Amino acid sequence: MTKLGLFVPNFGPTATPDLLRGWVRFAESHGFDLAMMSDHVAPTRDVTDLYPSPFYDPFATLAWLGGLTERLELGTTVAVVPYRHPLLTARMANNIDQFTGGRFILGTGVGWSEAEFAAVGVPFRERGRMTDEYLRVITDAWANDVVSFDGEYVSFRDVATGPRSARAPHPPLWIGGWGPAAVRRVVRFGDAWHPNQLDLERVEATLPLLREEAERQGRAVPAFCPRMRAQVTEGALLETGRPFGRGSLAQIRGDLATLIELGAAYVVLDTSPDHPGDRRPPERDWETLAAVVAA
Repeated sequence: MTKLGLFVPNFGPTATPDLLRGWVRFAESHGFDLAMMSDHVAPTRDVTDLYPSPFYDPFATLAWLGGLTERLELGTTVAVVPYRHPLLTARMANNIDQFTGGRFILGTGVGWSEAEFAAVGVPFRERGRMTDEYLRVITDAWANDVVSFDGEYVSFRDVATGPRSARAPHPPLWIGGWGPAAVRRVVRFGDAWHPNQLDLERVEATLPLLREEAERQGRAVPAFCPRMRAQVTEGALLETGRPFGRGSLAQIRGDLATLIELGAAYVVLDTSPDHPGDRRPPERDWETLAAVVAA
């Protein structure tokens, strides 16, 4: 059975402790299984044009929200892997998973803001190779009590990795992205493919590639766990050219049903507008989400 999640906007004027608390309380009271939030370490102008300040760190915020929830899974959509030392990412994920009794999901991506990469001193054009190396370190740290590594970007000897996660053998690792490199990365390291900005034709073309790559690598096929926009309009939109996840309530429900039919293990609903100036009060988003899942 497909589990439903929602995206919690951890940025902008509506990101306050009270409203962040309100999001997860809404999620638990309306039967959602998962709440996720995004990641920026040093929001530069290109980032704040889309995700205004203030921007709450997802790991710190999710650790706090874990203490305010009882059954809700919590995760990142997505943590930008090259921004943090992989041993730190592995440890923070395990810490939060311990604190929440096995309710943390580490969703990851390679990042997109060249200016932000420059701000944190990380080479933008090497982010794919860095992500692959960092994911190797993260998964090694999750699997072993003591790890050593000698790579292109990080090297260390005899580092203790505890505490272990509460969920064996490690927190679920979701990996986003599109294209051949992302497909290889998901199969090699991930438990799930976590695409965003969905295009149905592209999704349907990528799912068979994941199965083929899994067979080539001799690994299990990753789960399909997409993040889907849920932007309800006043009336139905013409199907020709309609963005997936945008339209009438019936159209949004139909898009959700399509992902379920494609075998989605989770679907994370995102009510964020295309432009920050169009953001509505959280209560309006909660009304939309409640209506989408009411069917």
